Amino acid sequence: MVRNAGSVGTYVVAVAAAALASLARAAQPGAASPIAAPMRPLQWGKLNFLHTTDTHGWHGGHLQESQYSADWGDYVSFADHLRRKADERGVDLLLVDTGDRVEGNGLYDASSPKGQYYYDIYREQSVDIICTGNHELYQASTADEEHRQTVPNFKNNYIASNLDYIDPRTGHRVPMAQRYRKFQTKNQKLDIVAFGFLFDFKGNANNTVVQPVRDTIKEQWFQDAIREEADAFVVIGHVGVQMQEFKDIFAAIRKQNWFTPILFFGGHVHVRDATAYDSKSFAIASGRYFETIGWMSVDGALKKTSISRSAMAPPLSFNRRYIDNNLLGLYHHTDLNETTFPTDHGRNVSAAIARARKELNLDYSFGCAPRDYWMTRTPYPHRNSIYSWLEKEVLPDIAVLPSRKHVPRLVIMNTGAIRFDIFKGAFTRDTTYIISPFLSVLNYIPDVPYSVASKVLGLLNNAGQILEAAGAVDARYMAIPEQLAIHESIIYSDKSSSSSSAAQKHLGGHNGDGDGDGSGSQPSLVGGYTTKDDIGDDGDDAVHSNINFYVVPNCIQTEVGIPADDDDDQAKPGTVDLVFFDFIQPWVLMALKFSGGDGYTAKDALPYVDGTFTELMAGWIKKNWPAKCGD
Repeated sequence: MVRNAGSVGTYVVAVAAAALASLARAAQPGAASPIAAPMRPLQWGKLNFLHTTDTHGWHGGHLQESQYSADWGDYVSFADHLRRKADERGVDLLLVDTGDRVEGNGLYDASSPKGQYYYDIYREQSVDIICTGNHELYQASTADEEHRQTVPNFKNNYIASNLDYIDPRTGHRVPMAQRYRKFQTKNQKLDIVAFGFLFDFKGNANNTVVQPVRDTIKEQWFQDAIREEADAFVVIGHVGVQMQEFKDIFAAIRKQNWFTPILFFGGHVHVRDATAYDSKSFAIASGRYFETIGWMSVDGALKKTSISRSAMAPPLSFNRRYIDNNLLGLYHHTDLNETTFPTDHGRNVSAAIARARKELNLDYSFGCAPRDYWMTRTPYPHRNSIYSWLEKEVLPDIAVLPSRKHVPRLVIMNTGAIRFDIFKGAFTRDTTYIISPFLSVLNYIPDVPYSVASKVLGLLNNAGQILEAAGAVDARYMAIPEQLAIHESIIYSDKSSSSSSAAQKHLGGHNGDGDGDGSGSQPSLVGGYTTKDDIGDDGDDAVHSNINFYVVPNCIQTEVGIPADDDDDQAKPGTVDLVFFDFIQPWVLMALKFSGGDGYTAKDALPYVDGTFTELMAGWIKKNWPAKCGD
């Protein structure tokens, strides 16, 4: 059994004073001020980690969400302070990033070429172990820039255990980076052997090759590496911690190293999660979109000795925290405040982000959203569902080919094409990329028999195993990444925190001094993560009220020019134009085959309208929503 010292259920209240909240400001101009919350402390061990994953360009922070509004410059300052604390304690701190740093925010996507500012901003953080995500590989140009910029920016710290790059100069296949890394930690001289994997991704551009994990772990270099002398193995990867790829890697390492700690850092599925594969292993995934900074600590006899690597060794303890990217929380964990927390380096990075945002004109508003539109906080269909809004209002207007505008059509969109919620208020240039960062376009197959086309949606949403058996990629990749880990809706009877309540001490200052406003009242809870993982329900550093999560289908469909009466087959058209996002074309063709349309191939799919979905959506908003909020 893994000892989880954080499971005792006690926590202290910090960053709670209203006075402190009124003084602290997020680094980016116009960002929401950070908000106070009851806090749990970081638990230090001999070996400690900070972890980011799936940041997707959100390095400017969440400008509309107070609990996540710190930026990359604040993280630079935070890491510097925690490194100092580690030095003072004589322990070690390592920084890890597990990929998908691109696609998802105007800071990356709005420039031409993409990432014009991002690469220089990201490199300012000193990351000790870094690997690739699938979003670095969808476009050949993105993979080129990853190899040309990020890999050399992090030199010996970048690891690509199962990823190769096709050198455009020679056409030769070479490792994207080194296959593994062995190094010693700064203070305790712990010997670390580290790997960096990507899940068995099949959608990469043709200038990269992703080797299946099961094949990689059989290769001689890997077998030699896991026989290296090590105080700990660290496996980072763009892999969900519950996914088979990590379990296979664990089994291979453990077969050769019965007692050595094995630490995993995952990502990809956009959730906070932690698990243990045995009593000497631990795995953590640290959310998405720079909402979360993960923390892992390991305590006990780490240095390899005859005792520590035997059945007689005392147990190790593993702890985790999911740190909200909230300035008040960062102040608390560093025992600093608004004046003492920012470093010169961090301020410079924040200033560079602000300049980039200004030069990219990310605050330009296309219109004013009349209400919040949610991906998963409300069910679909619902008036507040972003998918209902798209289905009923947007898609019927933008999915129009002038020469065929009178032809009835079915328009199919995958829910994974949408990446974030829309908040009531200004819908900016930045928001367009936050909501839909991809280069998705609309394709169509003309004159498909309605009897065939009308069955496609049901197959895309309900026949994933059938499609996969016929050769299609996992149908779940059409939906949002979170549903790779969450398979059923999570509905709370009330919005109070689900975490166990214990004695809370009200701390008025950032470092636990005083009684704040003197009222003795606790900070009101803000909606946010209330994580339950395999370790327990006390992983979040900030205590939140619950937020419902409603599972959404893989795809939604808009019907245009088709009678709504489901029972009147006579009123249905004989043929329709079947319109769909190009990303889901392989699944659509497979579904057509099972619907009776056996003869359709990729050659039958034609461009439908000019422009990307992101551009078309922005145009719709500019046309249909008020130009200014309050109009």
